[in-house]
Amino acid sequence: MRITPLSANIGALVEGVSLNALSEDEFDELHQTLLKHHVIFLRDQDLSEADHIGLANRWGTPMANPVAKLHGDETVLHSVENNAKKPPLADGFHTDLTYWPEPPNLAILYALDIPTVGGDTLWASLYAVYDSLSDEMKRVCQDLRALHKPSDHFIQANVAMYGAESEQVIRQNLQGAILPFVRTHEETGRQALFLSSFIDHLVGMHRPESDALLGYLSNLVNNPNYAVRWRWRAGDVAIWDERCTNHRALSDHYPQYRLMRRCTVEGGRPFYRPDGASEPLFEGTFA
Repeated sequence: MRITPLSANIGALVEGVSLNALSEDEFDELHQTLLKHHVIFLRDQDLSEADHIGLANRWGTPMANPVAKLHGDETVLHSVENNAKKPPLADGFHTDLTYWPEPPNLAILYALDIPTVGGDTLWASLYAVYDSLSDEMKRVCQDLRALHKPSDHFIQANVAMYGAESEQVIRQNLQGAILPFVRTHEETGRQALFLSSFIDHLVGMHRPESDALLGYLSNLVNNPNYAVRWRWRAGDVAIWDERCTNHRALSDHYPQYRLMRRCTVEGGRPFYRPDGASEPLFEGTFA
């Protein structure tokens, strides 16, 4: 296995392994590489649907999308397809499904059909964002919790997929989750500023105060020094840690065709545990 870091803060290219035939030792090394680099990329993989689910199972339990489940869809593999009639909808930094109190730990994305230009994906390190803060700002953020909920943009995207009745179904059944604003990674113990486009506001703050602080902190994710950009080829696989990253699927390939397949792995409730403490101070909960 050959591992090539792609930047100082995030991302690594892994070569010399087939995801369909990982030994236990290779999987353990891949797992440690993911924890160290937060997102890893492998080229020239042949990943059937069964292989994709099997790979996800090695990290945990594949997760059905909470919105899809409301519409009777329990599948754990999902296609991400763009064309002239289905424009890209994820061109903004986010962590998947944080409107749910137990968002996924990990995601695996497989490239099936890639446009000739555009369609790259960015990942940003939320560890690096947190580490960039002053000690005083870290103390402020450690005491905060954020309400994550489906945004109007997100709801309308699902209306386009499932029909007009989807809006009422989502608003009634997915009212959001209150999550710690600083998240402790249960495997590495590192602290990350747990940002996502699903954040509605910071709990206990007046809206203008929340908007001002979120606006400043969310803008830090756009710093290219904290990010890695991946130019896809068919057969590529990206595996990323949802607990410490944001990602953004660029829409600059539109209206060209692009087809990806994704699976996420179930996670636990995000929590914040101060350094040296044995018990969490804050844990995620339903809104």
